[in-house]
Amino acid sequence: MKSRRKFLTDATRTAAGFGVAALLGNLGNWALSYAADKEPIKIGILHSLSGTMAISEVSLRDVVLMAVEEINAAGGVLGRQLQPVVVDPASNWDLFAEKAKQLLLVDKVAAVFGCWTSVSRKSVLPVFESNNGLLFYPVQYEGEECSRNVFYTGAAVNQQAIPAVEYLMSEEGGAYKKFYLLGTDYVYPRTTNKILRAMLLAKGVPASNIGEEYTPFHHQDYQTIVGKIRQFARKGDAAVISTINGDSNVPFYKEFANQGLRSEDVPIMAFSVAEDELRGMDTSALVGHLAAWNYYQSIDSPANKKFVADFKAYCKKKGLPGGGKRVTDDPIEAA
Repeated sequence: MKSRRKFLTDATRTAAGFGVAALLGNLGNWALSYAADKEPIKIGILHSLSGTMAISEVSLRDVVLMAVEEINAAGGVLGRQLQPVVVDPASNWDLFAEKAKQLLLVDKVAAVFGCWTSVSRKSVLPVFESNNGLLFYPVQYEGEECSRNVFYTGAAVNQQAIPAVEYLMSEEGGAYKKFYLLGTDYVYPRTTNKILRAMLLAKGVPASNIGEEYTPFHHQDYQTIVGKIRQFARKGDAAVISTINGDSNVPFYKEFANQGLRSEDVPIMAFSVAEDELRGMDTSALVGHLAAWNYYQSIDSPANKKFVADFKAYCKKKGLPGGGKRVTDDPIEAA
């Protein structure tokens, strides 16, 4: 059995340095132009509360609301309270753009915290740029984009995906020689895998040792794909690189286990599955598989222990699903 350990690259930790409280607390004078003196400063929350991405995005709404409550209890920003405006783009990319326009032009928010997928971010980007709005985007992304209207608080490919694959290629990580790149069919997985493929080829991995496949959002039937992975990995030394997003992760891991594939033989390295998604999954199918993130709930520091405890207490107090058993993860921490 090849050795396993939770993978966390120190180089990626720095990307998680912007927390919601710090970002909101620094809106400062810029926010004053969006609201009259003494009136609340409005902020928008643009996360999917329904649809395929709700499994990941609901908690981002919750943690932003927690941060707003904490900031208001401490006196607000420059003596003014924050007023959250929550909308549900429902995992619909066109609706993301409509809701972003509503937040900026109708609700007159000072800033927006939102999006998960890169396709949702790219859908709203023209809205923010044409109206000079400000978006705080909390999730890892493919890079190749830099806008003065967006704070990207997640990792780029060189801070997450590349170190993770290099780990799998190392002796410590199992010295794997074959890689099956499996993702949801949109810009982040395709761009990330394009970069990873080029890296693998440059490191001497033959093209025949690289598989690549994509599925739509909300894909549920992974029987055929997992069968292909079984065939691909039949001689060993193979790993799966997963950029599957949303609720499709549930049937994928379930089918992986159903077909007898074990982490000891074919590990999955995931870039879009973290603690929050695990709450809705059968964890027996996940034992031994890997994930690469900027942040883990288990980080042993006073600041993180307080953050985790505060979030659990907030969810319990508000009667949110999961209550005091809620977890934190990288996008929650970066939101």
